[in-house]
Amino acid sequence: MGASASATSQAAPFAPTHQADHQGNGMAEHRRSLQSVNIRNSKAKSIITNKVAPVVITNNCREEFQIHDKIQSANYSMGRISDLLPEHYLVLGEFFMVQDVYSRADVLNTTKSHGSPNFRKVKGNYPLFGMGQPSLSGFKQVLQRLQIDGCEVVIFIYLREEPVVFFRSDGDFIPYTPRGRANLHENVHDLDRELSAEQIELSIRKELCDFAKLSENMFYVYNDIEHFKDEPQQVQILSEEDIHVTEEVYKRPLFSQPLHRYYRLPLPMEGAPLEETIDAFVNILRETPNLSLMRDSSRPLPALLFSCQVGVGRTNLGLILGALVFHHLQGVSKSPRQEIQKSEHKLDFQVIQLLISRLSKGQQVLDEVDDAVAMCSEMHNIKNAVYENKLKLKGIGEDYQIQGSSTKGYFLQRTLQSLERYVYLLVFNAYLHDQYPQAFPQSFSQWLCMNAWIYRLLASMDSSELSAPTSLITDGIRVMVSSEFLATDLLSTAKEMKVANFRRVSKMALYGMAQPNSEALAVVMSYLTDQRRGHSTILWLNLQEELVLEANGQMFTPREPGCLEQPIPVCVQHPQQLQEMELALKQDVLRCEKWLEVITEQDKQMRMFKTCHTIEELFVHQKSIHPGLSYERIPLSDCCAPKEEVFDHLLEAMKSSLAEDSNCAFIFNCHNGKDRTTAAMVIATLTLWHINGFPECEEDEIVSVPDAKYTKGEFEVVMQVVRVLPDGHRVKREVDVALDVVSETMTPMHYHLREIIISTYRQIKMAKSEADAQWLRLRSLQYLERYIYLILFNCYLHLEKKDSWRRSFSQWMYQVAARAGVYAILNHLGFSEFENPDDSPMARLRFRWLPHSVQSIPMRGQLI
Repeated sequence: MGASASATSQAAPFAPTHQADHQGNGMAEHRRSLQSVNIRNSKAKSIITNKVAPVVITNNCREEFQIHDKIQSANYSMGRISDLLPEHYLVLGEFFMVQDVYSRADVLNTTKSHGSPNFRKVKGNYPLFGMGQPSLSGFKQVLQRLQIDGCEVVIFIYLREEPVVFFRSDGDFIPYTPRGRANLHENVHDLDRELSAEQIELSIRKELCDFAKLSENMFYVYNDIEHFKDEPQQVQILSEEDIHVTEEVYKRPLFSQPLHRYYRLPLPMEGAPLEETIDAFVNILRETPNLSLMRDSSRPLPALLFSCQVGVGRTNLGLILGALVFHHLQGVSKSPRQEIQKSEHKLDFQVIQLLISRLSKGQQVLDEVDDAVAMCSEMHNIKNAVYENKLKLKGIGEDYQIQGSSTKGYFLQRTLQSLERYVYLLVFNAYLHDQYPQAFPQSFSQWLCMNAWIYRLLASMDSSELSAPTSLITDGIRVMVSSEFLATDLLSTAKEMKVANFRRVSKMALYGMAQPNSEALAVVMSYLTDQRRGHSTILWLNLQEELVLEANGQMFTPREPGCLEQPIPVCVQHPQQLQEMELALKQDVLRCEKWLEVITEQDKQMRMFKTCHTIEELFVHQKSIHPGLSYERIPLSDCCAPKEEVFDHLLEAMKSSLAEDSNCAFIFNCHNGKDRTTAAMVIATLTLWHINGFPECEEDEIVSVPDAKYTKGEFEVVMQVVRVLPDGHRVKREVDVALDVVSETMTPMHYHLREIIISTYRQIKMAKSEADAQWLRLRSLQYLERYIYLILFNCYLHLEKKDSWRRSFSQWMYQVAARAGVYAILNHLGFSEFENPDDSPMARLRFRWLPHSVQSIPMRGQLI
């Protein structure tokens, strides 16, 4: 006979900072519950309280129902901004609701006249508009204004990634956003990757309704966070209809104007958008017939309206994307050229020059983007932002001791982010050139995986090009670290060979070691050319990408004081640049008239160097003694898969040397003779086997240890690649044999390029901090990727052998393997046996290929 109405509270998804303590007897609880119950046009004749829930009997005595409307207040947090302000409930466990836009943010003063702050049309004749955050009434006013101006179809693209809710106020709905106490001026980002902004907004509204029921239908918000005059303000909340979420504000008006469309396209505050965000934008183009190249040209173009909070940064990016689309639809804007004034600043970054040189129609792509940037520059100019941040960074570099590393780090990050945003616009325009005429058969993500060289190029956009100090050592920023500190002699060869970790692959003229000084170099060369070994031709391959010098007979490399284990990133496109930088470092050290800080195996010291030599100079001297010695520098990043071009250089160097002398000996070294040296020795082993013939491969041995399949490299992602490759299982088995053969030379190290994958991943659970766990996760992914690259390289050697490997490995990867989906697999790299790979940004090529330090790794679930 009776009915039950339930409004059970849910726990906040964030850990509370202050727990609300509501205590009292049961009847008091029911009175509070009754006060919170809002029954519009109440038909209740009587309300009977009891220990369970109040019972309502209607006026006509025909209905009786029980209201289970008790809010679980203990699940919610309370707090205050300061001791002078009242305590109240906090949204999502920790946030205050603050009015979204201040009047001072409306630089163009368009809120009253147009309905939103900073409303504007771009220069030129494109129907392209931008604005800041409007209220509900303001949004209706904007649509009316566009309709008056002749815009039949409006596609509204909302660019905010942060949650926004709207409170009823004087016949309108005003936007508010959750903000933290530490910074009430900034919106909250990256709240929860698992939930969309719309879902978070619904959760916030549910909480706000609960808070109102616990507080006599009132809730506190803040309008003035500068002076806090008359703050906080109380807003009345009687039901969910007193609070709107974004979809309600922007979709409901469209029912009266059915030709209009609304999309939410979350863009980051800084940096370039994620690929899937660009994919979503391209889907808008696909879904809109009048944005197709096959559109009816007699009909006007739809108006594109972009909006973020203030209408500046993200709106500017959206406008540029729209301008590029209209350019491909309609050609260059027909407005007078003098109206569109381009930025006078030329961005002479290496990454831009290399990108334009490799792109089809590269100069046209660049000019079109610069036109679009100029058209949309009324509120913000991306090129100027890059230039100005770089100038500030340069000023800090010249006065580093005064301004400090935190200021420098801030402007370095800002410069890289603004540069990344500009470069991605170039890439997006190149994508439009390729895909727009074909009606976008490939998404932006797919196209980038088919052109993975762009990811390689973007990864070179590191800090060294922006922040190289005027002096590499003597400005007091860096210290010299000795090779003894960096290279532990695990193979106990330093006593005899004068160099750590010297070894040879069995039955092959392949050697590896740590970085030798001049004394060790002489000893090793005498050893290789003695009567027993008799190598008359020797190719020495140095794999270090960091700067190295011999000073006072010891090998040193410059490092940052707080990161002695991490090499300083050096952005070079050719090994010759490394040698030039080492020569500059040598001159810098010799010119120094003060003691330098030095880290040795034993302790920290202060030294003054009297002699100093570059590695190139050491080998020039040895070549005068041993004419058969050749030396090459092929930089390789530590612990990573070698870049495609590194495989090219190693193979070409070996082919050239073997063409002169089939008995040539090959020597590899890195800083400690371990990681990079071992990887190069495996590559060389596979190459020599393809030239001289493979040894007999025994059947796979039965391994009776925990996780045996993973010790053998049989991860799901590896087997996915193996299934794609012709004769993939044999190709993998040959790589495993090569890994085992090279590993036998370094048994005391307990180091195996394949087995280290799972052993590193297992260490994540034992990590002492989240930062350590993310570093281990990155390392395990890099080891996994390196193993896959070795398998791919062996497949290449098999397939291209008939043509004597005339096509390089990098060409084969981009032309053949990419079409087979290899880069798409690598773009979701991870240990799917144990976790969802996409939970970590490092699963993506875009983030994994960047140069990293322990401090730069994004947390799990966080994007850069």
